[in-house]
Amino acid sequence: MKLPRALWRCARLLGHVLHGLWVVTLRFPRMSQEQQYIRVQSWSQQLLACAGISLRVQGTPPVRGPVMLVANHISWLDIPVMHAARHCCFISKSDVQGWPLIGTLATAGGTLYIERTSRRDAMRMVRTMQEALQRNEVLGVFPEGTTGDGRAMLPFHANLLQAAVAADAPVVPVGLRFVDKATGATSFAPSYIGDETLLGSIWRTLSAPAIEAVVTYGEPEASQGRDRREWATHLQAVVDQLRQQQG
Repeated sequence: MKLPRALWRCARLLGHVLHGLWVVTLRFPRMSQEQQYIRVQSWSQQLLACAGISLRVQGTPPVRGPVMLVANHISWLDIPVMHAARHCCFISKSDVQGWPLIGTLATAGGTLYIERTSRRDAMRMVRTMQEALQRNEVLGVFPEGTTGDGRAMLPFHANLLQAAVAADAPVVPVGLRFVDKATGATSFAPSYIGDETLLGSIWRTLSAPAIEAVVTYGEPEASQGRDRREWATHLQAVVDQLRQQQG
């Protein structure tokens, strides 16, 4: 049963991705930015369905910017999951840009890339993010900087929070979790850590029983005079609580 299920999902997913590439290549240039964002959200919702993943949203997504969403990072699925819940422009590590198919679609979805090992590039990205927030954009970041195993969170890097401080924009903490729908237990099938390959993680996800992606939004908050490091520590604790919150 597992192999036929995985093959069926794989065929649907590949067809959906190829259709997405056609849309961003031929139709996106004629769409307004708002139309593009709506299309990305709809496409992401359909992608999850193709992969056998349902979506549950807890809390209230922000209606408009300027706002920065900060979330824990588990999987290659995190970006489409958050797009499906509420479109945002992601700040992602530069590696994602080179991922086959996914990189092209992530770029079309408004993702901005940062070379995390370069201090100069981090400073450039903070300025770019500040300008985006001043244009009332909704930004999404994974302050852990890389994917974790879904059991314990990694420390939050504070650098990118400087953009919210400089733009005086609120931050909304977001907890992500994948759940086995049959048992209600956390599913680690979509995890993508360490030496795992992207294709291996995708195949394990497609082979798994039905999964539910749970996105839990916290309350927006301002820096309130805290420096970015203090704020990052606080936000990590809030996100840790949100990702374990039961609906």
